[in-house]
Amino acid sequence: MAFELPKLPYDYNALEPYMDTKTMEVHHDKHHAGYTSKLNAALENNPEFFKKSIVEILSDLNALPEAIRTAVRNNGGGYYHHNIWWEQFGPGKGGKPTGVLADAINKKFGSFEEFQAEFKKAALGVFGSGWAWLVKDKNGDLSLVGTPNQDSPATLGLEPILGIDVWEHSYYLKYQNRRDEYIDNFWQVIDWEVVSSRF
Repeated sequence: MAFELPKLPYDYNALEPYMDTKTMEVHHDKHHAGYTSKLNAALENNPEFFKKSIVEILSDLNALPEAIRTAVRNNGGGYYHHNIWWEQFGPGKGGKPTGVLADAINKKFGSFEEFQAEFKKAALGVFGSGWAWLVKDKNGDLSLVGTPNQDSPATLGLEPILGIDVWEHSYYLKYQNRRDEYIDNFWQVIDWEVVSSRF
């Protein structure tokens, strides 16, 4: 079975005013859809990979034929990351994490506010296009990583808990060059129940 573009779990305008309707439409229907179709095209002559999950594929890129490895790394990463992206938001969300995730963040970073500051620094530190991530390793320990383009934490053996897309397509229509403002508003729509379930 080819990979499918997941349906947006809320309306295009659901995250206003923090994420604008037009960006949501273009980001999901054009960019995410594009990664999905290009991933499927890259794998069409190697259909055995359709039996694997995207995480399994990205975790072992060397198993892919060399001719398609870059296309799958780029488009498979884009497909996977955007699946995570849409799931972690919701209208009327925001606030702070609770429970074991809150405890783990406090233990690692000192406080939620210090975590936010470090996360922002990581997101601002991505030069050009890429992502900043809160990830956990195989021991369940948290850390922050920045990845260029659509390179995936999965390739590094890390599991994404929370990610911010700092490709310009994710914010430029509303925020232009104000990446810092976009990052600050990102917290207003985080669904911490979803994020916590990943942890």
